[in-house]
Parts: sequence; C-alpha cells; structure tokens
Amino acid sequence: MASKKPLLVVVGFLALFFLFGDVTALAQENAAAGGGEPPQVNVLWWLIKVSGWIGLFILILSIYFVAVAIQAFLQLKLSVAMPPESTQAVTELIEAGKTREVVEFLKEDDSMYGQSLLAGIADLKYGLDDAREKLDRKAEALSGDMERSISNLAVLGTLGPMIGLLGTLKGMITSFSAIAISGTSLDASKIAEGISEALVLTFEGVFLSVPAIFLFSFFRNRIAKIYSEVSITADDHLRAFAKQFFKNKPEGSA
Repeated sequence: MASKKPLLVVVGFLALFFLFGDVTALAQENAAAGGGEPPQVNVLWWLIKVSGWIGLFILILSIYFVAVAIQAFLQLKLSVAMPPESTQAVTELIEAGKTREVVEFLKEDDSMYGQSLLAGIADLKYGLDDAREKLDRKAEALSGDMERSISNLAVLGTLGPMIGLLGTLKGMITSFSAIAISGTSLDASKIAEGISEALVLTFEGVFLSVPAIFLFSFFRNRIAKIYSEVSITADDHLRAFAKQFFKNKPEGSA
C-alpha cells in the first residue's frame, strides 16, 4: 500500500490542477489597458500568488487530502476486506471437509476476512467460544487500523479553518497597515490586496475542511459496515469449520 502513495499524490495534484485550469481570472490586476479583453490566466497560480505562503501550505495539504481520499476509496471496500473469491473458496473447502486446506488457503489471504478467520481457527483448540472471541478481537483490531488510516482527514478538517483564520488575520493586518502608512492618501490597491488575501485564505481553509470532515464521517461509517459484514461472515465460517474440525479430530486429519 505504501508504494502507491507517491502515485496517489501525483494524481491528487493533477486533479487539483485540472480543476483550476486556465480560465479568466476574476482579479483585474492584470487587465489590459484601454478596455481590452482581460488575459487568460491560471486560477491556480493566481490563488497561490494572492494567498502567499499560507495558501501554498493549504494547497500542499489539499494535495495530500486528495491522495488520502483516493487511497481510502480504493482500499476501504467490502470487496477488498472480504474478497468474494476467498469466501467462496473457504465455503467449498469446509463443505468438502478439507480443514487443512482451509488453513493453508487462509495463510495466503491477507484480507481482513482471511486474517480474522485464521486467528479464530488458531484458537479453536481452546474451544469455540474462545475462538470466536479471538476472531472478533482480530477483526476489531484491523478495523482500528482502517480508522487510523483515515484519521488525518479529521486532522485536516480541524486544521483547515485554523490556517484560514491565520491567513485572515494576516490579510487584515496588511490592509490596516496600508491604511496607517498611507495617511491621508489611501492606496486602494494595497488595501484591496490585503482584504483579498484574507478572504481567499478563509475560503481555502473552509474549502479544505468541509470535504475532509464529510469524508472522514463517510469512511468511518463504511468501516463500521465492513467490520460488521466481515465479522458475521467469518464467524459463520468459523462455526462451520469447527464442526469439521471436531468431527475429524479423532481421526487425526485436523
């Protein structure tokens, strides 16, 4: 999974780049003199220029956010946590009474379902109740790992408005400083520049925070559903395996 992160970061950057592609900027600082048509400029570059280093930091966080979100969409799926081919193969092996083959198959399956069921089978010698408890603890631990993988979304959702507020204060300080320095002859462009910086940074912070908070809640609910589905299916297969295990145990086939 770690080897995919650089690729996902690049994909995230490209997604943001094309989202803010070449369009006519709303700012008029580069408008042609004499009433000509305003030139085509890149909005992404304009936002970086207006918002300064704070905005650039928010942009980096946004690229990271897109990478984490894409990775979560790819990894946090029921078909990944519990591949249908794995459940089908285990079901067929259990029905055939091939307990040893089930264990060998699960050792090669690194999915949440495979690891949980294998953990339960490993404790089956202590009794079915202990095995089911071990299975549930393993599934819960793996779901906890999933939640930790999206925890940075919650951090970004909290951090975004704070960074935006910092930019707002910086922009307002710039504007009032321009008023204080100019005296009686106010420099409207300097004042507008500071206000623009404040509003843009506030927007960027909120723009990062809202989807981050939403996706964090969305993925937490998905993880809870995955945990429930995997636990139920693995528990059913564990009980079916236990019947074959205790039936074949006297014959030494387990």
